[in-house]
Parts: sequence; structure tokens; C-alpha cells
Amino acid sequence: MSWPVVSRAELYAEGWTWRRIEQAVAAGSLCRARRDAYLPGEVDAQTRAAAEVGGQLTCLSELARRGVFVLATGGLHVRVHPRRGRRRPVHPDARVHWSGDGLRRTANAPLVEALAAAARCQGPMETIASLDSALHRRLIDEDDLAEIFRMLPRRYRALRAFLDRSAEAGSESIVRILLRKMGCRVECQVQIAGVGRVDLLVDGWLIVECDSEAHHASWAQQKEDRRRDQAAAALGYVTYRPIAEDIFWHRDRVLAAVRGLRGSTRAARRHA
Repeated sequence: MSWPVVSRAELYAEGWTWRRIEQAVAAGSLCRARRDAYLPGEVDAQTRAAAEVGGQLTCLSELARRGVFVLATGGLHVRVHPRRGRRRPVHPDARVHWSGDGLRRTANAPLVEALAAAARCQGPMETIASLDSALHRRLIDEDDLAEIFRMLPRRYRALRAFLDRSAEAGSESIVRILLRKMGCRVECQVQIAGVGRVDLLVDGWLIVECDSEAHHASWAQQKEDRRRDQAAAALGYVTYRPIAEDIFWHRDRVLAAVRGLRGSTRAARRHA
């Protein structure tokens, strides 16, 4: 959802009085973001910070707020009209996105605009992962996707062919792209009888599971993972589980591991 920004006049029109406004601000049920600009009291801190400088939360910050995958936000991303440029951002690490378009009466940029802005603030691989995430979560549809690419320079259109809404995590999107760049044949979210659904099936024999601490930290989950790997091994599959930290920050390690596995002549002959 986007948080509405209302003026004192709008509150008066809805029946509020000066005393009620001041009492609500004091109680925390109403937030005074700046002069003559109010937000609901439960607004999140980053949206409030954007509203305080007369802007909208956008780009990577807005994606993260909505649960869309981002690798790193790199500070607070705020969309600000040039005429408000003399206002100082609340946070020294704020990334200002200047826009001449009229800012809507909300403290959050529309998702399609935030996704388009994010494509300019991160690399192609991370952009694909963010778009995969938004598609998988059904936050955008094909029409929205077309609008996003219309907002971007023509060179970004090549990314559309690499999108896959079946990806359940940003780490999965990144590994998929890395392996396809290596020349691997990669299938996503494959159901294997006796094993279950796996994140990626590479060249028909290598299972790659993109594990995160959030979903695989408990011993109970680790036991389940090992039993799945055992069942896969009984069927002749090899399983590799790179950790999210290496997928995001040490991709050379992931690539080296896959090259080593693919270079195994025994595995290659068995599954050729």
C-alpha cells in the first residue's frame, strides 16, 4: 500500500478540528511529516523520512518496503521535485531522484516507477532478480512490465527475455542467469518424483538449491534437506547448495564449484 499525505485543510474538510489534529499528533496516531503534510501514525520510518523532505520513497527503498527482492538499497532513495531541491534530506546517505513530474498525494512512488528507477541504480542481473520477484509475487503483470520498459532507454529491453516469474527468490534468479551465461541448460522449479520440487535442474543431472538462512537454519529443516539430497542421489542426481552470501557477494566461488562438478567425467558420462 501507499501511504497518503494529507493537508490540514483536507483534515478540516473531513471534520477534524485544530485541537483534534494536535492531540492526534501528540498521541502518535497522526504524523506531521512537514509543514501542512500529515501521514497516518503507523507509517514506516523510511516513508516518513521521504515525506519529511517533500518527496516520495522510490527505487530500491520502495521495492524493499513492498517485499520485492533487492540486493542492497545503498541508502534512502527519495523522489524529489527540483523546486524542492533546497530541502536537505533527513539522512546523509539519501539518494535523491529528481523528477519534474507532479508528485502524487502519496508518500510512496507507484511500483512500476520504483522498478524502472531501480533498473538504473543496480546491475542487469540484480534488475532481473527484482523484476522476477515482483512478477512471482503477482505485484505486477505483463502490462506493467511493458510500462516499466517504456520508461527505460531502449538498451534495457534485452533484459525482458531473461525474466522468469517462477523464481521464488532473488538468489535463484541470480544463479539461473550465472549458469546460463556459462552455457548450462537450466530448468527452474522442477518437480522430481521421489524428491520433490527443486530450485534449478542443470543439464538434466545437477540439482542446485539456493538456500537462505531464513528457511534452512533449523536442524529440522537441514535434516529434511539432507534426506531430499539422499533421495536425489539414489536417482543419480548430484545436489549443490550454494549459500546466499556466496551467491550475492562471492559469485566466483559458485561458478568454480559448478565448473568442477560439470568437469567430472564420471557425472558427465552417467548423465550425458
